[in-house]
Parts: sequence; C-alpha cells; structure tokens
Amino acid sequence: MQRTFRKKILFLLILITLIIFMAVIAVDLGGTKLAAALISDGGDIILREKISLEKRMGDEVRDLILEEAHGLLQKAGKKKMPVSALGICVPGIAHAYAKTVWAPNIPGWEDYPLLGELKNGLEQYNIKIKIDSDRACYILGEVWKGNAKGHKDVIFISVGTGIGAGILVNNEVLRGAHDIAGAIGWMALNKPFKEEFRSCGCFEHNASGEGLVKVAKEFLALGQYHDSILHKAGTNELIAKDVFAAYESNDSLAVAVLNQAIEYWGMAVANLVSLFNPEKIIFGGGVFGPAIIFLDAICKEAKKWGQPISMGQVKLEAAALGNDAGLYGAGLLALKD
Repeated sequence: MQRTFRKKILFLLILITLIIFMAVIAVDLGGTKLAAALISDGGDIILREKISLEKRMGDEVRDLILEEAHGLLQKAGKKKMPVSALGICVPGIAHAYAKTVWAPNIPGWEDYPLLGELKNGLEQYNIKIKIDSDRACYILGEVWKGNAKGHKDVIFISVGTGIGAGILVNNEVLRGAHDIAGAIGWMALNKPFKEEFRSCGCFEHNASGEGLVKVAKEFLALGQYHDSILHKAGTNELIAKDVFAAYESNDSLAVAVLNQAIEYWGMAVANLVSLFNPEKIIFGGGVFGPAIIFLDAICKEAKKWGQPISMGQVKLEAAALGNDAGLYGAGLLALKD
C-alpha cells in the first residue's frame, strides 16, 4: 500500500514538472533579421537569439530557421524541458490552405512551401509547426502579454518599412477569404491614383518608414525646402530616422513630411474605427518608435473623419511589447491547439 502511494506521488511530481516546464519555440522572421526564442507556456522567454539574414534568400532562409530550431531544441533537451511546438511569424502572407508563404522582402519566397520544408527538416522531433503573418502575430502577442490583454476587439497597426494591421474581432484574428485581411498599406486615402501606389498602396507610399523618405524626396523634387538639413545631407542616403532627427530640430521639411503623415495615420484610424468599432488601436513597428509622440495629434485628426460615437469610445495606445510583439505572437500561435 505504502509503495503504491509513493509511486503515485512520484508520478504526480513528474507530471507537475512537465506541466511547469513545457515550452515552445517562437521565430519572428523579418525582412533583414530573424529572432528566435524558447518560451515557456506561461510566457517567459528562457533563451533568445537574434541573427541577421545577411542577404539570404529562398532555401537559405529556410536553412537558417532550421538551424535555430535545432539549436533551441537541443538546448531545451539539456534543460530537460519538453518542446511541444514551433510558431513562426513571417513578413507577408501565410496561406493556410495552400500551406505556402508570400514574403516580398525575401527573394524566392513568392509562393514558398515553408510548412512542408520545416516538417521535413524537423521530422525527428515530432513537434507541431504553425505559421502566420507578422500582422496576425503582432496582435496575438499584444493579446497575450501586451496592451490588448483582456480585450476582444483590438487592431494593431504596424508601421515600419511597410504598413499592415492585425485585426482582432470578437477574440479571433480576422484573416479574410484568402488570408490577406489587414493589408491596410493599400488603403486608398488620396487621389488621383499614381502608378507608384501599385506595388505598396497609397497609405504605405505616404506614411510608412520608406514612405516618409519618399515624401521628403518628392517635396525636394518640387523645388521646396532647400534650406532643410535633409536636403543638405543628400537624399540618396536618407532614412526615416533622419526625418525624425530633423523634426526634433524643427526642420521645415521634416515638419511638413510628418504633419502629412499624421493626416494619413489619422484617416486610416478613422476608417478602421468606423469599420470595426474596436476597443483599442495599438501602434507598433519601427516608426512607432519615435512617432508615438504624435498619438494625440493622430487621434485629433481621426476624430474629424471617423464615426463620432466609435471615435469617442476607442483608445489609441503604443504597443507594450515593442519589437517583441511578433516573437510573443509566434509563441502564442505555437501554444494554441
């Protein structure tokens, strides 16, 4: 009787240990870098790594993901920590039905069979593999550990090199008929149509990180703002960071570029609020960042355009997780059944 009781206690202790130390691997793939982490089911990052893609393309990026996954699985094994799944955040579209991904910043990933490739490369471990778009993972990360926690209707606007939105409706990520919902860079916020909008959209052309630089160059090409420090620095090497630095010096060109961007960000917020009636809109990505100082101005602009009752109810906030939103989102993706 006593021996049987001891066996039961030992079994329960082992079970509790497994439950406490269950983990997943999260991978946040960007256009220029890869972040990977071992995350506990409670949301604690146990191990973390970040690697530059260094112009890798096609199968080379797949190999890098596999290399990082193998490394983290081996480290987890040494810690006696079971890993149940791998979640991956990709910079583009993850087609659930076709099991392919479209990532325009990674050459060779126009219709890449990432899921099948990773399953083959990790077959020996028998773990689940889940893949989703970056915008979906951003909102999932904020739901799990950020400013969307406890809310059912939230939109995450990511403004970096491009612009996208993770849209949470009644606690479910909105994906659309073909997994492309949230491509808000293509919002039509001005007229007439210009040919340069075709590749990235009107909104993204004018108000993304790259868009801020494009607008600055367009203003200079019109013969304006020749006294700007941005003009004197030379336009070929301009990046969004330079525009924000010049704004801090009250540079006339930087002020004009960012005032126009505030109008675009405000119109986009107004459209999203009028369409979805969210509780919150959360801004993240590399531009927000420094553009967080404009949230009040964006809200003021949005109130001109948006449905007035919805605009009076919504809150605009910065992402709580910063650059880790995608990593946490990939972790939660892996944990979901």
